Amino acid sequence: MENASNHSEELNEGSASSTTVKYIFAGILFIINGFLADWIIGAESRVGDFSAMIGAIILGIRIFRTTIKDLQQGLLTTNELVAIAVLATFAHGDYHAAGLVAFFMLLAEMIESRTASGAQEAIRRLLERAPTKASRLNDEGTEDEVSANDLVVGDRIRVRPGDNVPADGDILTGSGSINQANITGESLPVDKSPGDNVFQGTINIDGVLEVKVTKVGVETEFGRVRELILQAAHSKTHFEKIVDKYMGFYTPLVLVIGALVWAFTQDLNRVISVFIVSSPVAFILATPTAMVAAVATASRLGIMIKQVSDIELAARINAFIFDKTGTITTGTLKVSRLAPVEGVKPAELLFLTASAEQYSNHPTAKAIMTLAKEAAVVLEEPEDFSEVAGLGVKAKVDGQSILVGRQVLLEENNVEGDITGAVDIDETQGYSLVHVSREGKFIGWVGMTDEIRSEAKESLNELSLEGVKRLAIVSGDRAPVAERVAEEVGCENVQADCLPAQKVKYVEDLRARGYKVAFVGDGVNDAPALKAGDIGIAMGAAGSDVAIQSATIALMNNDLRRLPFLMHLSRMTRQVINQNFVIGIFFVIGGLVLAALNKITPVSAAVLNVTGSLIVVFNSARLVREGEEYEAFDTMEEDVDTAQDGDSFPEDSRETATVSA
Repeated sequence: MENASNHSEELNEGSASSTTVKYIFAGILFIINGFLADWIIGAESRVGDFSAMIGAIILGIRIFRTTIKDLQQGLLTTNELVAIAVLATFAHGDYHAAGLVAFFMLLAEMIESRTASGAQEAIRRLLERAPTKASRLNDEGTEDEVSANDLVVGDRIRVRPGDNVPADGDILTGSGSINQANITGESLPVDKSPGDNVFQGTINIDGVLEVKVTKVGVETEFGRVRELILQAAHSKTHFEKIVDKYMGFYTPLVLVIGALVWAFTQDLNRVISVFIVSSPVAFILATPTAMVAAVATASRLGIMIKQVSDIELAARINAFIFDKTGTITTGTLKVSRLAPVEGVKPAELLFLTASAEQYSNHPTAKAIMTLAKEAAVVLEEPEDFSEVAGLGVKAKVDGQSILVGRQVLLEENNVEGDITGAVDIDETQGYSLVHVSREGKFIGWVGMTDEIRSEAKESLNELSLEGVKRLAIVSGDRAPVAERVAEEVGCENVQADCLPAQKVKYVEDLRARGYKVAFVGDGVNDAPALKAGDIGIAMGAAGSDVAIQSATIALMNNDLRRLPFLMHLSRMTRQVINQNFVIGIFFVIGGLVLAALNKITPVSAAVLNVTGSLIVVFNSARLVREGEEYEAFDTMEEDVDTAQDGDSFPEDSRETATVSA
């Protein structure tokens, strides 16, 4: 048969596929009628032969049409072997056998084409859930139903329960649970509230949301996923390229074998059987069926692969290099210390700090507001709020002048108190500090850290168990920070103070030493290193556009546990492909031997060919079930050791409240 890519192009069209089914159905009816006529009336009547001849012609037309197209294009494929076999059987006068041979070979062709393209089509259907309509809010607050394609950045839309989200955006009002399995691979709904983002193609389970559109079309996460899937669908593995390269030599070789069989046996049936059984449908299906199943499995879990060859390559990766911020860590600050001075309770410090900071968009302000929300602190509306760029904020809370920011801000405003002496941690260790004053007096400080992903240590350990020999963290951050993070996740190799060019050099040095390197990052500064690795893996949902474009694989759910699974899936895929090749070779060589020894007829040779193809398809289908044990990865937060009233905090003013995450 022709190669899988040719079949995909030819039979992806619904009309062509429908026509093929009609031809097969009509042809096999005539063949069956021929057998019935011979049984009821008798073979001497020739009625059965006539019916079978019509069926053979109907079925053979499709085969000869494809063969003629190949020859017109200067191609020599295994279609010619099938055409010769059918023609020879027909010319020999065995119309029943000719029809059955044509039927089984067309059936094998359909298995080949539908398997190579059908699973890809299933992936596309999975992703084609973006709604065609959207409820856009006008200036008067009323709704206009518009095409989702007409939405632009800045539009306000309303998303009701059960609606698909028509574009990426930020929630303005409302809250609800969102099923975003199409994008991130998370099987459990994710709770969303004002300020959170939502993705196109996800489903709003409950709650009415008002959303401000931030991305449309191909710029959305959904659009990114679609592009990654389509890129994978049009790529080829190393094995497929080898098959395509040598398939042109295969047909002449089989013709020579057929000629030798004729020379020694003078038996036309043996030659016909040789041509039929040598059609390597199972061999051709060996790689594409496994790869398509693997891509479908990976995409279901939020692993988007641009090139299917990377599935094959992932099995040979023995070095993983990680960026730190946004990759090993969440890239989001979280309050870890509340340190009030004597006479000030932690609850009071949190109340004043959060009230003053609530209008700021600075990462430290967001971290403080998150803690205040978790602790159910009722905030006071700030007065005379102003933000000093790069230093902090000024505001009046409950009639008191509050400063929150860097030490220099308090010093410039002549704040009283031992600010330096009160701090017992080193900012070089990865802490971000804000200092707080009230009415010109220093009242404490708040310490924040970039939170390490809770699954990071487990994931790196699993990579080691999967055979990865070298794990490393490279970061542009200071050495003490990078080393602390590396120690917490169990990574022995760490390099800090790295510029983008130095990250690239680190990758290239490892490759020069014989390592197969995968680089994992999320930011713009990671793009060169992502390109430099054998495989580049971007943290997709939170990653930059540049990083995702530079990478070959994207983790849409930012779950590092997907990395060891990717390696497992890669090894399983390679194992299945090898098994498929063995199956294909067994059926071809075994069939050739049986045909040469006259142990099979042309019809049984066709049945044998179909059987081999089906075994390969079912063997590849096992990959679809991989990863079923993975559920949505939920970051479980421990109870925050804070409360609104002061009784829950240490009474000793010199004690520090530690917030665990």
